[in-house]
Amino acid sequence: MKTFLKWVWGILITALVCYLAYDAYTSKQALKEKESQDEADKIIEEARRQSAEKTRTVAVADAPSFCDAAEMAVRSVVYVKVTKKAQVQAPGSILDYLFGFAVTPKDQVGIGSGVIISQDGYIVTNNHVVNGGDEFEVTLYDNSVYTATLVGADPATDLALIKISKTDCEPIAMGDSDALRLGEWVLAIGSPYDLRSTITAGIVSAKGRSFPNYDGQYRVESFIQTDAAVNPGNSGGALVDVNGELVGINTSIISLTGSYAGYSFAVPVNIVKKVTDDFINFGSVQRAMLGISIRETEQGVVVAQVKDDSVAKAADLRAGDVIKELNFSKIASAADLQVQMNKYRPGEKIVLTIEREGAVKEMILNL
Repeated sequence: MKTFLKWVWGILITALVCYLAYDAYTSKQALKEKESQDEADKIIEEARRQSAEKTRTVAVADAPSFCDAAEMAVRSVVYVKVTKKAQVQAPGSILDYLFGFAVTPKDQVGIGSGVIISQDGYIVTNNHVVNGGDEFEVTLYDNSVYTATLVGADPATDLALIKISKTDCEPIAMGDSDALRLGEWVLAIGSPYDLRSTITAGIVSAKGRSFPNYDGQYRVESFIQTDAAVNPGNSGGALVDVNGELVGINTSIISLTGSYAGYSFAVPVNIVKKVTDDFINFGSVQRAMLGISIRETEQGVVVAQVKDDSVAKAADLRAGDVIKELNFSKIASAADLQVQMNKYRPGEKIVLTIEREGAVKEMILNL
């Protein structure tokens, strides 16, 4: 009988231990799931908050005064002179010594504009302004002249960062290009045709413009289109709103003659912020990649293919998914997706809103 009771007690104790162990395991799993869900909720809530902050109301009925904006911003726009040193020719034969060398090539000089973005002398301009240059000279609004060094250049966005040795510069105030509205007044400031500190006005004609890519190189294009007059020499200059805040870097025009014909384009300042921060903090642009190919359809931006071992694959993004939002910013075109993705670095997290088989879902991607 005692043996039987011991056996029963043994079973009961074993069962109790198993129960307690199982209860502890399930409680731990539930806690981990709750913590994971809480983290996901925080990421989604933060993305919603940042998206909501971009919404602003602008009174456009009253005619704006550009004076304050122009006087504030013009002091931060500089004249950039770029020199490409000529290659020195060496004699090719004894005849060159007797009869002289061929005509010695001259240095090539190009001009453009730039915008001061920090008190310690960082200046943003266009990649095509500084490309191939050997020497860079910057003239400030007060006509003081400084030698600049190239910090970094990014052909994909046509942006470059140079720096002068001056610690009390007047940086421009930064705006938010995502919050720009169609029809909003803007000013273009630069040095067209060597006319220093020229200011022209126009409106935002379109957003998210891109051009055909004929060379096949990677491009990040989501230009702000304006009808503010921009000509050669304006490249790298400022596009500012009526508050005098930088909303873009003037980059290009469309013209059959090479001069302004009513269409000018600027790189949005939200791209400029990310690229310049990367140059300063990392030395090069840090780009997060989803690992997908896309196509534009009537439904929107559709995932055409998902690469193996990619961020998208890990998040279970599938071919046929329609990308509706990225961190709750609307995605209506490939350009929209490009400009939003260009804001993030590898290792950051984003919320992607997709439509799959008629159902809308949100997924968190670890870039």
